[in-house]
Amino acid sequence: MIGRTGEALPCYDGTFGWFNDVDDCYYMLLDPQPPGDDPLWEGNYPSGAMYQVTCMDRIPGTNGGWTWLPAAPPGYGGIAITPAQLAARAVDQMHLAGPTIGITVPPDRTGLVGVPVWLWTEVAPTTWGPNSATAAVPGLSVTATAQVTQIAWDMGDGSTEVCTNAGTPWFEGGVESPTCDHVYEAPSVGQPDDAYTVTATSTWEVTWTGGGTFGALTVTRSSTTPVRIGELQVLVTN
Repeated sequence: MIGRTGEALPCYDGTFGWFNDVDDCYYMLLDPQPPGDDPLWEGNYPSGAMYQVTCMDRIPGTNGGWTWLPAAPPGYGGIAITPAQLAARAVDQMHLAGPTIGITVPPDRTGLVGVPVWLWTEVAPTTWGPNSATAAVPGLSVTATAQVTQIAWDMGDGSTEVCTNAGTPWFEGGVESPTCDHVYEAPSVGQPDDAYTVTATSTWEVTWTGGGTFGALTVTRSSTTPVRIGELQVLVTN
């Protein structure tokens, strides 16, 4: 990077932060950030962030200090990345997935009208949580943690079961699930491939912190499986 004086300057300095060639100043995000009631925020808290500024033009009274900015200055993070954008990178690193669908009527079997169909997912970092990851660029690091808060089971028959738990795997002798199930009232004959399509959608709540600030975001992931439902035929003989 070439400053106004023609001097070659590094884009990043471990002491001063990232160089902004618009004003020939280095910016380092304060970590931790000042308390929200600090007058340095000038009433802007909690939006934006506070930065330590060190300028190359050594003019008395103008060569640095603390300042509030609504967003990262040009050149910050190498690509002017914000903590929220870095949090999104951390989410990508977790490889969050839809539920690993567990169900008492797998594709190779046929369930019955009126019999509860148990619903559950494998409890793992990528299918239920918790899951954490850290994304970083020089001078800025963000850690995010994700956890499923609910699974919406679209059962393919026009109804949806919303379960705030991972469900209970079926056990020998079980009839009704203690946590999450569905009862079909009609057979799946006439549906595509004579099967209902079950779509399980997880809602992941993600919290993140870093760079002296914090935030939250929500992401969803889905999985599907076919479910065939028939009716019990009773043969009456004299």
